[in-house]
Amino acid sequence: MYVIKVKGVAKIPDYVQLRDEGFTLLAYFRVDRPDKSLEKIGLGEKTDYIMQIVAEMPFGQIKKIDI
Repeated sequence: MYVIKVKGVAKIPDYVQLRDEGFTLLAYFRVDRPDKSLEKIGLGEKTDYIMQIVAEMPFGQIKKIDI
């Protein structure tokens, strides 16, 4: 799975994309509101782990994670 952290501009907030190995979009959510999106794809129990990685990432970076 890949995590992409994107910096928002003006009224568009910062957001995160989660993509699978084929780079298909699995989830797209605001950095400050991950809960519903992660629960929807079955990763609700991994929210803290994923958001810890997101918090440490600079904007504009793609990171591969194992879940």
